[in-house]
Amino acid sequence: MQETIKYWRGVEELNNTPEFQKHAHNEFPEFLPVSEAHGEDKSSTVAPRRDFLKLLGFGVAAATLASCESPVRKAIPYLHKPEEVEPGVPNWYASTYYMGDFYNSVLVKTREGRPIKIEGNTLSPITKGGTHARSQASLLNLYDNSRLKTPVVRDKDNKFADTTWDKIDQEVRTRLTGVQGKVVLVSNTIISPSTKTVIRDFGAQFPSFEHVTYDPKSAYALLRANGGVVPGYDFSKAKVIVSIGADFLGSWISPVEYSAQYVINRKVTAENPIMSRHFQFETFLTMTGANADVRVPIKPSEYAAVAAALYNGVAGGTGGTAIQAPNAAAAKQVEAAAKELLSNRGAALVVSDSNDPAVQALVTAMNSALGAEGSTINSGAPSFVRQGDDARMLRFIQEMNSGAVGAVIFYGANPVYDHPQSQQVVNGLKKVGVKISFSDRVDETAALVDYVCPDSHFLESWNDYEPKRGYLSLAQPAISPIFQTRQAQDTLLKWTGSTSDYYTVIQRNWAGIVGTAEGWDKAVHDGVASGTTGVHQPVSVTPITLAAAGVSVNKARPAAGNNAVELVIYEKVAIGTGQHTNNPWLQEMSDPTTKAVWDNYVTISSALAKELEIEQNDVVRVEAKGTSLELPALIQPGQTYKTIGIAVGYGRTNAGQAANNIGANVYPFVTVSDNALQYNNVVTITKVGAEKPIAQTQTHHTVMGRIVVQESTLAKYKQDPKSVTEYIKIATPDGPKNPQSVSLWQDYEYKNHHWGMVIDLNSCIGCGTCTISCQVENNVPVVGKQEVLNRREMHWLRIDRYYSSDATREDGGFEKMENPADNPAVIFQPMLCQHCNHAPCETVCPVAATMHSTEGLNQMVYNRCVGTRYCANNCPYKVRRFNWFNYANNEKFDYNMNDDLGKMVLNPDVTVRSRGVMEKCSFCVQRIQQGKLEAKKESRRPVDGEIVTACAQSCPTNAIIFGDMLDPNSQISQVLQREKGERAFHVLEELNTQPNVTYLTKIRNQA
Repeated sequence: MQETIKYWRGVEELNNTPEFQKHAHNEFPEFLPVSEAHGEDKSSTVAPRRDFLKLLGFGVAAATLASCESPVRKAIPYLHKPEEVEPGVPNWYASTYYMGDFYNSVLVKTREGRPIKIEGNTLSPITKGGTHARSQASLLNLYDNSRLKTPVVRDKDNKFADTTWDKIDQEVRTRLTGVQGKVVLVSNTIISPSTKTVIRDFGAQFPSFEHVTYDPKSAYALLRANGGVVPGYDFSKAKVIVSIGADFLGSWISPVEYSAQYVINRKVTAENPIMSRHFQFETFLTMTGANADVRVPIKPSEYAAVAAALYNGVAGGTGGTAIQAPNAAAAKQVEAAAKELLSNRGAALVVSDSNDPAVQALVTAMNSALGAEGSTINSGAPSFVRQGDDARMLRFIQEMNSGAVGAVIFYGANPVYDHPQSQQVVNGLKKVGVKISFSDRVDETAALVDYVCPDSHFLESWNDYEPKRGYLSLAQPAISPIFQTRQAQDTLLKWTGSTSDYYTVIQRNWAGIVGTAEGWDKAVHDGVASGTTGVHQPVSVTPITLAAAGVSVNKARPAAGNNAVELVIYEKVAIGTGQHTNNPWLQEMSDPTTKAVWDNYVTISSALAKELEIEQNDVVRVEAKGTSLELPALIQPGQTYKTIGIAVGYGRTNAGQAANNIGANVYPFVTVSDNALQYNNVVTITKVGAEKPIAQTQTHHTVMGRIVVQESTLAKYKQDPKSVTEYIKIATPDGPKNPQSVSLWQDYEYKNHHWGMVIDLNSCIGCGTCTISCQVENNVPVVGKQEVLNRREMHWLRIDRYYSSDATREDGGFEKMENPADNPAVIFQPMLCQHCNHAPCETVCPVAATMHSTEGLNQMVYNRCVGTRYCANNCPYKVRRFNWFNYANNEKFDYNMNDDLGKMVLNPDVTVRSRGVMEKCSFCVQRIQQGKLEAKKESRRPVDGEIVTACAQSCPTNAIIFGDMLDPNSQISQVLQREKGERAFHVLEELNTQPNVTYLTKIRNQA
């Protein structure tokens, strides 16, 4: 797909063309030469990027809203238009997503000056074209009306008032000049070399300056055990993976990168029946645990003992020194994991998300003993995406409270909300003379400062990134700032007294990497480059020795003993640590394991719930050391007995309409030990006598013995690949027959194209990125919690999650089989319209609103639909969605999307459906038509890979294959030919609907 997208190397390329300048000057003489208002050289004859984008987008709300200085009065005549500008034709920009959580190289699709879609950049050697749900949904944050429109300053009435950048620059410079005490800039992890250069130059003005970095979900112990960096993990080289609590496929460190690596050794074929073995020791059922071959539930307090026992098992086989350790839970599984690691030395990897320095020291020692360096770990390319220093942050809070800090600047940080010592932060800020925030809204921390200088969205900004040593990428603006915001880097440069803008700083820092102007253009065009600026250095940490780790392990048991209830604090795949909470797309994205939306809750095992007489939706009070919260209970299979789980990211009070007062803030339950944050606690849990319903998009948990989704083992697959999939036979008077042999339908004959899809269940990890990508591409509305409770969610594509059951039909039929096992095996199945060749929906529509195309698509003609819903009733896959309300234009469902600004995110190629209309997956027919037209202009057939659905293009593991089944050279044709009679199956095949979506049986590498 990469080769078929036409890029500008940057808008400057078009801006500099004589044709554009000539006609722009005729229509807008005030723009040329550039005015002093833009702070640029008068001698320049180039229109500023801001005005350039404004001119191109004159016909849509984006341009009007982006016109901050002067209104656009008339359009440019296109009698001699620039060659690259085609109204109605998208333009693409290479950029980078990084918001303090993880890195993703992306492409940004724009239409008439407004970004409408984000895709993965296949040129990136790190993310390799994959995306994450958060990077997909970050587009909506651009059009968030909760963002500040101007900088604000606290007035004499102690309220915020709008101000201008000139006034705020003058006042801040004056106050900073006379500051007494230390000047501190507080941020989450920064991986931008040029930003660090700007911060360094800014700090050089003051006799005492410090840049303090912390992360809400800290990896400080991992840094301490590995010389101040995150190791350069490579899961693709691992034949055996052992994870102690690390959700590396969902939210830990670099999930897009790790997911792509992980599935390389999971894509099993008959010709290469080799799979990695994955052990997962954890408390809460994470997405990574759901994909493990062997999953072992343990308590948070048992992490250290498990790590020690695993280390002793590895040390015993490698000649290392064992340490004294307590008896580990799940000793048999630990022993089995150690044996597997030893038998795969040089191709083994151990990871953990524990923030206990002792655990991470043991993990590092194990990887060293197993010969991971140079194979599953590349120390020459460590990751920089976690640099938070817990000890320095705790020291800074003490210094604020002692009066030693004279000025503090918060950049991308909100410690009043997401730090466990938030009350000390609040108290300390009262003693700081100058307080500034670069937040894009008045968040919990910004509400306590003197000046809020709103930073621009990353799609409005230039920036650079170095996520791993030797790997660089760029971000360029795809739209001019919608509001009167300014990049934080430019603000710091202004306060430094520099005459350069941030774009110039980036170019200067990259001069030794890209060389010539052509090299810079190529870097902007590609979005990625090789090399390093040398700015990033390992975090200065105090290492922990193995001997000290052994001593610490024996102190790691909970004080309350084995009867205590332990809390594990985790990060959701969609919401993250809280900065994404005001995004309604992410709020309504189903959690991969709980399938819940729009809230956090207390996950509890069925055994503990029964013991405490707690039922689903009962509100419970969780207390620990004077802190308490109340949330509904969710009974979660796989949750360790005597433990509960609560997700961070909720309980916001100053984030925006979609986020405020949803759920509860669990950060106060985070504890501090050895100067590191610990995301577990010993708690008490009691019922409060109330109920609060939890909205879930799936409330049935097992297939109850039906053949809906299929799975088998690697041993069986190796023995006979044709035995792993069950094919249904139907009873006829002439004996059992294949369903396809008995039909009342007249089959279609496809002469030109026959579009289809293959979904590999071995590669699908259940991340949900495809659901968000589909939502963005196809203008799928957000409906809110109550409508989800009413079973009226609108997603065209869902991820069904099924648990195994310990019961069989002989145990009492379907009733017992409906109950999941206490520690179930999990399988994910993307479910969308199957585009059946014998479609049950088509036969019952009284107005032919749903019909079959000559290319195998089940189509919806929205203008014909009268809302009988017969088609939904007749669909066995339950993938059709009905608009009960006019969700896109109804204030009742206004979640930051239904005002004029929110509507800028809509894809103009897809109809926005109204009330009373049935809708469902169209295989992105707009993309199919566009691809066919492009090929027709060149008098050829579309080439395989040119036409890709949104779900397939965004998938980080390439689990979804889309293409023309009539093209013998297409990937989908080759996969279907290879897997026919082996792993390929259709859902509910006995119905003979003959879907155009084929699934491949999941294979587990179990002993």
